[in-house]
Amino acid sequence: GEGRAGEGTMLRTSALALLALGAADAFSGPALPMGGRVNKPATAVTMQQKSASVPFLSQPEKLDGSMAGDVGFDPLGVSTYVDLKWLREAE
Repeated sequence: GEGRAGEGTMLRTSALALLALGAADAFSGPALPMGGRVNKPATAVTMQQKSASVPFLSQPEKLDGSMAGDVGFDPLGVSTYVDLKWLREAE
């Protein structure tokens, strides 16, 4: 009887140790390839122009400020689907 109780405790202890090792492995960095160096490709970050009228939206492509009164207000993106000259006349 008592041999089995000690066996269960040992099994639980081993399982907890394996779980702890797995959790510690989650916080370690990625494995390095042979040679120990990581070659990262060069990346360029480009910022999108923001609309002057709605600063949290990106500036619509066709509304570049070339027309009188154009401040980039097109929150629904209508200028991407309809001719800008027609929209100007309709306004």
